[in-house]
Amino acid sequence: MNLFPSHNDETENAPEGINAISSLLIVLPPSNGGPVGPETELLGLPLARRMVLGAEQAGFEQIIKLPDDPVPDIAAQRIVVLSGDILPDAKWLRELLHMPLEPGKMIFEAETAAIIETTSGQRLFPLKPPFGHGTDDTFATLSEMFDTSSCRLGEHRCLSLTPETTVSKAEDWLLGSLVKRTDGFMARLVSRPLSLTLTKRLAATPVSANTMTVISTLVGLLGAPFFLSSQPGLQVTGALLFLTHSILDGCDGELARLRMKESRFGGMLDYWGDNLVHVAVFTCMAVGWSLEAGSAWPLWAGVAAATGTLASAGFVFWRTMRHKGSSGPLFTSVAQAPAGNFSKVADALTRRDFVYLVVLLSAFGKAAWFLALAAVGAPLFFLFLLVIAYQEAAIGEQVPNE
Repeated sequence: MNLFPSHNDETENAPEGINAISSLLIVLPPSNGGPVGPETELLGLPLARRMVLGAEQAGFEQIIKLPDDPVPDIAAQRIVVLSGDILPDAKWLRELLHMPLEPGKMIFEAETAAIIETTSGQRLFPLKPPFGHGTDDTFATLSEMFDTSSCRLGEHRCLSLTPETTVSKAEDWLLGSLVKRTDGFMARLVSRPLSLTLTKRLAATPVSANTMTVISTLVGLLGAPFFLSSQPGLQVTGALLFLTHSILDGCDGELARLRMKESRFGGMLDYWGDNLVHVAVFTCMAVGWSLEAGSAWPLWAGVAAATGTLASAGFVFWRTMRHKGSSGPLFTSVAQAPAGNFSKVADALTRRDFVYLVVLLSAFGKAAWFLALAAVGAPLFFLFLLVIAYQEAAIGEQVPNE
């Protein structure tokens, strides 16, 4: 017996004349009366609009905001009822949408959200809203219709909006949700706080994420020619521009996630822009080292570093990114199964804390030392990716078809 039937299995038997959909989000009216309400602008978007965009990004087929929206005749399989007194994260909403639940069951977290999995053709609305006088009253009313239990819903990624919650606190929470778990030590300590500060100021402006990607790439390319010199002052200038590129590169993704406008084109622009900058920096380092040494052999170090970088980038794109859709981040891991130990190591090696090493070595006019490391490391990293791909293929062949 399949306890978790597909959406089509559940909705195709809806009564005649009833609109059958797979998923529905109901946002209840806010009741806290605090300074952050549905029309409050948070980093360029009103709260109500931000909630709708987050739900659409999470994959909900229809969103109803009570009491503003009319309640149509709907038979939906997965229904999520959301308190109007919280600020949710799109990833958390997606988790609620896909959380396993038996038909006819409801689970809820007090003052936060309820998840309902209906049985075939079951309608939520013979009842007409408002269901009650608040979130908990609504959950109590729904509990009479479903087998109900209370629990903590997922990894709690929402902010409770109380009368004491200020706009500044809500915006800080939104900015904090943009921090990636994969950020390296120096990124968390320096780069991410700087990029978030800039993103906060850009959020309400017309500057787009793709514009920031182009600016970031141009800054990185501007810094590359400074590595043609062996003078510490010029190398530090180039290294600081390289670091600025890395910081600005954080802003494009932050703006896209904050506005919920992540796109395949933006992801490709960002991904290949970064690799273009890396190749330009390695090439100029190699030419500068060759000029200083009065010999052509350092150019081979540049070839090795640039070739290894492009080979790795192309391989990762081909295996993990080329078939991805238009929503969500394009690059998330170098592997198809990022939970493996080898893939975790590989992902850690892609973190750009190495930029700070470039700055340190450049202060002594020794940027060439970093190129020497890259000339060995970049090809080895490509070989490491091949090993990961081989292991994933071997594991895939061992898994029997269901």
